[in-house]
Amino acid sequence: MNTMKKRLRVLALAPYCDGLDVGESWCAFQWVKNLSAFADVTLLALHRKGCDPVSEQLPNVNVVEWDEPSAMVGLKRFNSMLKPGYVAFYMRARSWLASALAAGEKFDVAHQFTPIALRYPSPLAGFSIPYVIGPLGGSLATPPGFEAECGSAAWYTRLRSLDGWRLTHDRTLKHSYRNAAAIIGVAPYVGELLKPAQPKCFRVMSELGIDDLAPQHARAMVPNRLRLVHVGRGVRTKGLRDAVRAMALLPEALDVRLVSAGQGPEIDICRAEAQKLGVEDRIEFLGQVARSRIEELYANADGFLFPSFREPSGSVVFEALRHGLPVITADTGGPGYVIDKTCGLTVPAHTPEQLARDLAIAITQLASDTELRASLSAGARTRISAIGLWRNKVKWLLKLYGELTEQNHLNLHEVC
Repeated sequence: MNTMKKRLRVLALAPYCDGLDVGESWCAFQWVKNLSAFADVTLLALHRKGCDPVSEQLPNVNVVEWDEPSAMVGLKRFNSMLKPGYVAFYMRARSWLASALAAGEKFDVAHQFTPIALRYPSPLAGFSIPYVIGPLGGSLATPPGFEAECGSAAWYTRLRSLDGWRLTHDRTLKHSYRNAAAIIGVAPYVGELLKPAQPKCFRVMSELGIDDLAPQHARAMVPNRLRLVHVGRGVRTKGLRDAVRAMALLPEALDVRLVSAGQGPEIDICRAEAQKLGVEDRIEFLGQVARSRIEELYANADGFLFPSFREPSGSVVFEALRHGLPVITADTGGPGYVIDKTCGLTVPAHTPEQLARDLAIAITQLASDTELRASLSAGARTRISAIGLWRNKVKWLLKLYGELTEQNHLNLHEVC
């Protein structure tokens, strides 16, 4: 008797999928690549001019690839934020799927991995295949107390407020989310944003992942001595200015140093803030550095300070946990979900003054309590192993697929 379990047939949609790119395209590629080791995957994607075809990057996947509309090529920021090529992908995917099903193609489940933003209806809606959308993220607003220091936002940030309106009033978008077998969000906040669409089932899993843990380093747990690192673009929302202000509020008995890696308009502001507050000798601003240098910073640090107050996911938080670093972050967005009491300290982010004070308290706690530091360091590796290792993420996803495709007439509300 053949007891081998039949491989699932999965239809994956990821218009933006490229293992040689960054961001959501790279994440989608990792999901599909790792999933293909356990399931028979057919991928619908777009091919961007000048990039390697996805079919060549994923030889074990049946790839259906359409050229991105030529008018969109070269408009990088415009493409990134609005994704105008998605309209063509949507129409082609629906047409292809209708023809494939009419010709007898069968899939156990379909999954749309990208776009990650909550503003794109799915071509899968209306067909007979149970489908999953996500991980979805973004659409986070700046806390009101920080708006004055954030200045005038770029035009594309207005899409966040439009997203909320569309989730309430856009019938096509609501239909996509309401009729999905499951929606995955990068953090619980996504579930709150999706409430107007009334999804049947909502699960939490970040779109980010890692292949393995970094080698363990023996860190000296010296009481009242702490070496912190902040990695991120030099923009106000990443919280570096709040970290600088927190450094000025620390007790004099503590020996705390902070290294910043990243470039952008905020860096000069933070450097001036450090000088004004008299802590410039305790903070080093490296600017943009090579990837290898970033790895060195993680390896030599005692903790990761990243109080970003509008962070959808937080890839640098995953990097820090991978190195076993305790993390101090804001309790909002993706980092607010990823960091729990086993691997770090989270603080609210209501106003700049409050955030700086609470960060100083958390830094003091981590600096003075070496037992806590050791515990959080061990917990960091455990936490990222559970939610970050690609092999564990795919196991989680396959379990979800199994629940959604059971042939015993389970009610999806009960499954979730």
